[in-house]
Amino acid sequence: MRRARPLLLIAALAAVGWASAPATAETWTPGVSVAREYAKQRSGVVAFAMRAPGLATGFRSTRRARSASVVKAMLLVAYLNRPDVRKRPLNSDELALLGPMIRYSDNLAANRVSAIVGVQGLARLAGAAKMRAFEPSPVWGVSQITAADQARFFERIDDRVARRHRPYAMRLLRSIIPGQRWGVGRARPAGWTLYFKGGWFPGANAVDHQVALLKRGRRRVALAVLISNSPSSAYANETIRGVTVRLLRGINRRPKAVAGPAKPRGLPTEVIPAVAGPSSMWSFIPGAAERERRHLLGLPW
Repeated sequence: MRRARPLLLIAALAAVGWASAPATAETWTPGVSVAREYAKQRSGVVAFAMRAPGLATGFRSTRRARSASVVKAMLLVAYLNRPDVRKRPLNSDELALLGPMIRYSDNLAANRVSAIVGVQGLARLAGAAKMRAFEPSPVWGVSQITAADQARFFERIDDRVARRHRPYAMRLLRSIIPGQRWGVGRARPAGWTLYFKGGWFPGANAVDHQVALLKRGRRRVALAVLISNSPSSAYANETIRGVTVRLLRGINRRPKAVAGPAKPRGLPTEVIPAVAGPSSMWSFIPGAAERERRHLLGLPW
């Protein structure tokens, strides 16, 4: 019978609210307004979107643009999800295609993967991800995308990949070569892991885009920054970095603890002895009830 009493004590603590650990409130608010004002001041047309659990926001986020190479992340996922690929190991030829397509943004590799996946494969993936405005093209780089759709896709991109190939896909998106880690790659907050893909078309009607997922523990934030008609790639890259820095400002501030449920009125201060009764195994030790309560809650004594 004595072994059952600690369980009764825990149940009693839960009933009066003492067993509830202090809750933490997410105090970070994205800098959407400052990012929007910054985007308006920059040359070219800037659109962005951000998503996190309970959050979806952006600026010109439904404006369409040519995808350039950001669609290669979709090609990767669509290929790895193919019925004849998803449950088997990748062979050397496949590794030689997929790795360079993502890490170096190799266009020839993307051409070959696109020929296998096809417009239908991209369309199926977009439908499953609820990408409302995505329009695939046989010429993959002119597929039509929006910042809202790309942020939605990247927010759960790991879950969208076949389980067997998930670590491989995320490793590729985490290891973009240094020469292409501009923009969001230079705005990663300390302690966060960055998975991303960029894309660009130089010259007339130029586009410069980056789409990313940031993870830290159980937290995740996805963002997409799409830029059209920027004066130069270097200028666009700085715009992407500037938007990202402003959106993520304060993301590493320590969350504040908020008090747990208040103890109901009318209950005695020492609840445990009342529940355990005078024959409690701790009742003969002065202050033992309070000591045990704090021990159960992991509190210092």
